[in-house]
Amino acid sequence: MTASENDDHHQDELGHASPEFVLLEEALRLLLVEKDIFTPEEIQAQIEGMESRTSALGSMIVAKAWTDPEYKKWLLSDAGAAVESVGVDMNAQPELHVLENTDDIHHVVVCTLCSCYPRAVLGVPPAWYKGREYRSRVVVEPREVLREFGTELSDKINVQVTDQTADRRFLVLPQRPASTEGWSAAQLEVLVTRNSMIGTALPLTPEQLEAENT
Repeated sequence: MTASENDDHHQDELGHASPEFVLLEEALRLLLVEKDIFTPEEIQAQIEGMESRTSALGSMIVAKAWTDPEYKKWLLSDAGAAVESVGVDMNAQPELHVLENTDDIHHVVVCTLCSCYPRAVLGVPPAWYKGREYRSRVVVEPREVLREFGTELSDKINVQVTDQTADRRFLVLPQRPASTEGWSAAQLEVLVTRNSMIGTALPLTPEQLEAENT
């Protein structure tokens, strides 16, 4: 496992690695090379691969779940295997779970300790996700935090906040927007935003997408 894959618990609230962890990372790299477990090039390739991931992978997974009931069932029961089946490398990654939004429940994810995040499918977390304000407030007043993101939910909907951990990561499966019957998975992907997979927003509607493109 490269340091970039498991360094969330060794960062400050701005995402900067602690000096102690930088030294530990360097020592680990040197040991892995010295023991001929990895070459320097292989280690660097792993780091660059992780850092180049974006939320587009998550959007693809959500759109596939929206259009393929069997895949959705698999994703909810064994997320790691399901995302690997579409080409996402989960090797040495924390266990992944998917939380489904419904008419009755809306999920939001956070890491109250630092910035644990499903990087394998969403890439690098946004700065606000790492910030102390979001991490402390969303567990206490989730509806108010959602309103600040522009997300208004009915009082009948239960808002469930889930805390990510060092060994478990969570991806929100948002509800498919109305008026998208007959849309292909590729068409639906553009409606799935990063924030909708964190739970702070809803997917774009066709009307919102049209407005953005005009």
